[in-house]
Amino acid sequence: MSNLFLHYVFDIWMGRTFPTNLWCRYADDGLVHCRNENEAKLIKAKIIERFEECKLEIHPTKTSIVYCKDDKRTGAYPITKFDFLGYTFRPRKSRNSKTSKLFTGFSPAVSTLAKVNMRQTIRRLGIRQHTDLELQDISDKCEPILRGWHNYYGRYYASEMTAVYKHFNATLAMWAMQKYRKLNGRKIAATIFVEKLAKGQTQNLFGHWKRGIYGFV
Repeated sequence: MSNLFLHYVFDIWMGRTFPTNLWCRYADDGLVHCRNENEAKLIKAKIIERFEECKLEIHPTKTSIVYCKDDKRTGAYPITKFDFLGYTFRPRKSRNSKTSKLFTGFSPAVSTLAKVNMRQTIRRLGIRQHTDLELQDISDKCEPILRGWHNYYGRYYASEMTAVYKHFNATLAMWAMQKYRKLNGRKIAATIFVEKLAKGQTQNLFGHWKRGIYGFV
């Protein structure tokens, strides 16, 4: 219902009031692209006014004007990044695919909060306590989740996902310590054991192993 309400409160209103400005919205989270600071301040004020008319209010701390700083936009502004749909957009170094030269672009990568949430999900799966499971069972349970994360968050700056995969590898090492008596209390030995699995014939069980991510947090 709220999504339908915002369609009329925001979507149709934006198209009618600011037809030349690009914008996007997902549920109650949205972005409006502006040409300069004055335009951004005007549109923000008008959105606040519109929401008040419809008995709504924008979030006081999450709503801000962000300067999309890069090599072409070099001004000095206090806020140069924002989070949207699990991504953090900010200035990042990139390499030109044609010239191989480095440049600064305003680009997305998985956000810190999204990585925290993914690590919490791995913990909630309770892998280390499931000594009744075999590695194939863990793959059947976890690989669809890991693959979903990779397909969504790995599209831009996929290397930013490495910490999540390393956390998963470390969780497998803890599982191995619990499952195999010879590894009980031997963290280094369990780490080596899992790394051998990742590099061996079982590497197809997890997509990040196939991509060469064997390390640990």
